[in-house]
Amino acid sequence: MGFERQTRINNYSHMNIAIVGVGLIGGSVAIRLKETKFCSKIIGVDKSEKNLDKAKQIGFIDEVMTLEEAIKTCKVLILTIPVDAILQVVPQILDQVTDQVVIDMGSTKTNILNKIKDHPNRGRYIAAHPMAGTEYSGPEAAVAGLFKGKMMVYVEAFRTDEDAFEVTDAITDQLEMRTCFMNADEHDVHTAYVSHISHLTSFALALTVLEKEKSQGRIFELAGSGFESTVRLAKSSPDMWTPIFKQNRENVLEVLEEHIKQLQSLHDSIASEDYDKLHKLIKRSNKIKRIIK
Repeated sequence: MGFERQTRINNYSHMNIAIVGVGLIGGSVAIRLKETKFCSKIIGVDKSEKNLDKAKQIGFIDEVMTLEEAIKTCKVLILTIPVDAILQVVPQILDQVTDQVVIDMGSTKTNILNKIKDHPNRGRYIAAHPMAGTEYSGPEAAVAGLFKGKMMVYVEAFRTDEDAFEVTDAITDQLEMRTCFMNADEHDVHTAYVSHISHLTSFALALTVLEKEKSQGRIFELAGSGFESTVRLAKSSPDMWTPIFKQNRENVLEVLEEHIKQLQSLHDSIASEDYDKLHKLIKRSNKIKRIIK
């Protein structure tokens, strides 16, 4: 471990961190911060007592508090709850903070940032989106190393106080993530194309196959690794993804319209037996290899 990194850990080792939402993302953050001994205590905040009990049993939180207690006790509050809940709770949290740092790790940013843009404590808030996850949810889904090598997107970080950004970046460093900077609109458009559409496609495929299963009950006996890798995201939590689609509605509709257009092109080429066109469409899609190895 380098001297500079160890110094950063020592600078924050006395503070408490609250994880607001002790599921996959919050739990995975907590596991890593406990591994690196980054802070003094990790406090769990969640509306579900069952989730809090499980998080304590697993061992990635040290204590349970209400949100109000956590604001008074903790230097950092990391929000890993659904984005509609973040939208509602961030103004209330900012009303109560002094020098605390509020880190929003939600998947959409524009509506949240617009809501708090004129708040007098806006500088204590930072919008950060870790581009990592799995199809599982809840405290049991939390895993060590979830974020290693993945991208942390800072959104409008120039509006955050320098010391608040330093704390957040130190946490990102502990998670072993890469970083990039975007504005809110740019972030929400890009996530619609690289994340949100993947989930919508998976949900649609699952619904398609489940519908067919009603009449062809043995269909899943033929499911191989290709099907599993394509449809696995359909196991994702509706409590998390419905608010994401709601908050990013316009961008999601735009990408869905383009996706439907491409599906229609594939449909039409097969229906008309235009296999030259089908071949060209598939070959054009192969260019994704330039982006995904």
